[in-house]
Amino acid sequence: MARSAQLLARARQVIPGGVNSPVRAYRAVGGEPPFAARGEGVWLIDEEGTRYLDLVCSWGALLLGHADTAVLGAAVAAAARGSSFGAPTALEVELAERIVARVPSIERVRLVSSGTEATMHAIRLARGATGRSLIIKLDGHYHGAHDAVLVNAGSGVATLGIPGSPGVPPEVAALTLVAPFNDLAALEALFSAHPGQIAAVILEPVAGNMGCIPPQAGYLEGVRALCDRTGSLMILDEVMTGFRVHPGCAQALLGVQPDLTCLGKIVGGGYPLAAYGGRADLMAQLAPDGPVYQAGTLSGNPVAVAAGIATLDQLTPAVYAHLESIGARIEAGVRDALVQRGCSMHRVGSMFTIFFRSEAPRDYAEARTCDREAFARFFHTALKHGVYLPCSQFEAAFLSARLTEADADRIAQALAAALASA
Repeated sequence: MARSAQLLARARQVIPGGVNSPVRAYRAVGGEPPFAARGEGVWLIDEEGTRYLDLVCSWGALLLGHADTAVLGAAVAAAARGSSFGAPTALEVELAERIVARVPSIERVRLVSSGTEATMHAIRLARGATGRSLIIKLDGHYHGAHDAVLVNAGSGVATLGIPGSPGVPPEVAALTLVAPFNDLAALEALFSAHPGQIAAVILEPVAGNMGCIPPQAGYLEGVRALCDRTGSLMILDEVMTGFRVHPGCAQALLGVQPDLTCLGKIVGGGYPLAAYGGRADLMAQLAPDGPVYQAGTLSGNPVAVAAGIATLDQLTPAVYAHLESIGARIEAGVRDALVQRGCSMHRVGSMFTIFFRSEAPRDYAEARTCDREAFARFFHTALKHGVYLPCSQFEAAFLSARLTEADADRIAQALAAALASA
């Protein structure tokens, strides 16, 4: 029995489903997952020693690839000084200063340990600051696995075909209203039906958890205007897009300024770290300055913070230009194969999804019409060609800045071959 299969059999005896996050179980594509042994730059190497060009990149976190020298060195040096203190450190101040300097909408920022924490606390802050209970999320947008947003979520929830989750009381779910992405009229109808009751709209500026789907022209501006008119807050979940698609995050790329922003993944250089921040007057509502409580022993963990600083300090304009060039090269390399197979593609910078439908979707309802069985065949063929894709039609693929033009050509050839055989 192969090493990965042995590990999965052992894992199933002690871990639900054998995995610590559901989408890793390959339920959407069939088969059994390879167990990762190590990463080297653009490569993921499994327990059998098979090498894959990694387009998962820890679900977007590894913009600089695996084991980047500067990031690894910073984390090791920090760990040698102590893994956790439960006390303030100079490094967390330095990271916070870098975030505030890069993202114009963030005047104050609070560090936490995961994207789920960031969105959970941002929603609590929005409710506390406005004195309102209802929030609006968008169909298929995923904001972590906490009760307020585990309703019509994308990502692993969509992959497994689960509309919500047992364990979320209906009374809690009722406080979350849902509108389709890219549909301002539906959003306006919810505001009209619940005047003065909506604390915030939370959304991904570029959807990544129902596949990569960008906003249509004017949509984000329309959300901003609705929030301004009704006294609600606009929360952008940039856990995935933050520092991936632009030095100032997707909000700078798309020209919209939210009230609150949630960050994760890249902000910690692939280590467990996230953040939420926004206007100074809103962030002043947080304890100890204000009445909205949030705390965490590992918030601002010094090892993760060191990795985050070492990552952000390398994200120059040249890095983003290279990522755009690599993304465009892959997109051009698969264009004919997409047309021949009757598929489509969305790409925003260094994130993309190939959809098994003729027209690229505009929202979750359209994404759900994709041929998922064909995607599963495509996925496994790409894997055989040495390209490690997300194991779901409803996830975005991610590029790292360490990819070369030769790597991009190899990826495009593998994806084209997989499309032809799907």
